[in-house]
Amino acid sequence: MSSILVQTGDEGVTLTAQAAGRLLERGDGDAALLYLALLRRRGTVPPRSLAGELRWDRPRIEAAEGVLRELGLLAPAQTPPEPAEERPAYRQADIADYLEGSGEFRRLTAEVERKLGKKLTAPDVGVLLGLNDYLGLPADVIYLLVCHCVERAQQRGGAGRRPGMKQIEREGYAWARMGIDSQAAAAEYLKSCARRRQRVPQYMRVLGLGERMPSASEEKYLDAWQEMGFPPETVALAYDKTVLKCHELKWPYLNGILKRWHEAGLHTPEEVEAGDGGRRSQERPAAGGKSAWEYV
Repeated sequence: MSSILVQTGDEGVTLTAQAAGRLLERGDGDAALLYLALLRRRGTVPPRSLAGELRWDRPRIEAAEGVLRELGLLAPAQTPPEPAEERPAYRQADIADYLEGSGEFRRLTAEVERKLGKKLTAPDVGVLLGLNDYLGLPADVIYLLVCHCVERAQQRGGAGRRPGMKQIEREGYAWARMGIDSQAAAAEYLKSCARRRQRVPQYMRVLGLGERMPSASEEKYLDAWQEMGFPPETVALAYDKTVLKCHELKWPYLNGILKRWHEAGLHTPEEVEAGDGGRRSQERPAAGGKSAWEYV
């Protein structure tokens, strides 16, 4: 099959005559640019990870990617698997090549250094590279991610506290699993985080924990309960039942109560009381047995 050598800087990429013909016939400039960018990376990165390098928003790069798939120049789209818990091991040379080849990534690295107040080591830069190259998160989304992690670290540890790169990496994997891969999606997620954070003191008070900040594990429970739609008053009911049964606050037990209420569609104190009363009148335990509601 005949091919054409295309010079890109000091390197060259090979474009087959068949591919060139399809692109010219389609006449889509964005698809052609994306294809060249993918060839330059030897097809080793997902198309959407090039959004930052091309300075395109998500709809634009998705449209160009769709055209390439229609033309048979990319494999058919598949449901992306959940990210692995470990990113690829990037060598020093890989990091240097990426920094040299991507101005967007260089700018991201510099901005993250300023935000964290330190010079990033090669492994630190490797974490950012994994988020950008392996997970496909655009540079602007990664920066918002870092800012979010810094804000959380300062809320828990005070001004001047900074998150570690491992913490940033874990949060990045969480964002990838949630599909937060655009500025709009990140902005919406951060707004929801702010709303939940404002209500945290109310939940901590009804749990008898005073005004302190929740730990990371406690915060996961509080976030989950808010996402399920439980106001503090309902959590207070579940807390009361937990203490009656366990004589102290046990987070997993309290969480189990709320999960059962959620599955039953009971979220407000009124719904819980009505549902509880209805169940108790209908479910009479056998001799020596216990009704399921006696455990909650």
